[in-house]
Amino acid sequence: MQHYDVLIVGAGHGGAQAAITLRQLNFEGSVALLGDEADPPYERPPLSKEYFSGEKVFERILIRPATFWGDRNVDLLLKRRVASVDAASHQVTLTDGTHLSYGKLIWATGGAPRRIACPGCDLAGVHGVRTREDADRMLAEIGDVTDVVVIGGGYIGLEAAAVLSKFGKHVTVLEALDRVLARVAGEPLSRFYEAEHRAHGVDVRLNAAVISLEGEAGHVTGVSLADGTLLPAQMVIVGIGIIPAVEPLLAAGAKGSNGVEVDEFCRTSLPDIYAIGDCAAHVNSFAAGAMMRLESVQNANDQATTAVKAILDQAQPYHAVPWFWSNQYDLRLQTVGLSTGFDEIVQRGDPAKRSFSIIYLRQGKVIALDCVNATKDYVQGRALVVGGIAAPRERLADPEIPLKSLMPVPAGN
Repeated sequence: MQHYDVLIVGAGHGGAQAAITLRQLNFEGSVALLGDEADPPYERPPLSKEYFSGEKVFERILIRPATFWGDRNVDLLLKRRVASVDAASHQVTLTDGTHLSYGKLIWATGGAPRRIACPGCDLAGVHGVRTREDADRMLAEIGDVTDVVVIGGGYIGLEAAAVLSKFGKHVTVLEALDRVLARVAGEPLSRFYEAEHRAHGVDVRLNAAVISLEGEAGHVTGVSLADGTLLPAQMVIVGIGIIPAVEPLLAAGAKGSNGVEVDEFCRTSLPDIYAIGDCAAHVNSFAAGAMMRLESVQNANDQATTAVKAILDQAQPYHAVPWFWSNQYDLRLQTVGLSTGFDEIVQRGDPAKRSFSIIYLRQGKVIALDCVNATKDYVQGRALVVGGIAAPRERLADPEIPLKSLMPVPAGN
């Protein structure tokens, strides 16, 4: 039986960063990076943007060159999947029957796109966007497509809609709630992006309930809505979140439900097993101590470092300010902090000028910013979020006043 001192399950951002960090911190033991895809670790966000649009070839979105892993004595175990975990014996069993033993296990599996549960959901032409294979399948079909329906008005759906509209396709975005980005942003930002997409010819429909996907000869041809509308569609993209891939850990007895729960050092409730990234539920100090999963590259990378340092007896609690980004058309949205639980919004700048920020407050303190084409606000606003700074609303709202000037002056200066 092959033994690894550290076995990393999941070859996405978090898993790759864990392997990189182990070697950067001079860990000399054996390391394996196990993934269920055929490709070495690559960046996920460009799949619905630069890769899909053809701006970047696949080699340009690799996290490291293909030769990097062998050069660092990291075994890449590709096209492999873990079927079960035996925490007591420190072993995993793969779906092909292979057994591997480990000293420490880092679970970095992310999740699978949530499928829409309705008749016709298994028709050809219905896609999630999670892997290179997903993007390649869509690219192979796009030439024969005139009408695309995107189900879900979150970032994945809106980014895909922006790219598809550039391809000259007729794109309809369906959002079940009364605004896009409802789960992650305040209403001003939602309305801004709805208007932008409509200005680019995208048909954005709110409060839209999908009843079924229609098809002919096994391929999707349309989407039926609860109001009786039948939208033509030769391609349907479903962007309604992910299901964390943690079944083997939960079956092994790990604590969790929507993801596997970890402590401040990314340790699960099972001995010598850590979990990081999209699949790890943790108490986040930037969300008022709520237990949550964060689906972001930042979180995956920072938790990878936390887990590795704990393994190397250099433990430091996870305390990283969350940040995200989204590129749509000529708009670069940069978010810092978590707006969850905000009770007040301050708008900074004029959305009509396509450069502005939305500042979120809770009990008078800055907890997050959404910055559209406003990088300076994003950079300077980070300190306000980290410090939980309370500042006068009128000064926050004035784009002529630099946000860094609102930081308290340290005593003695």
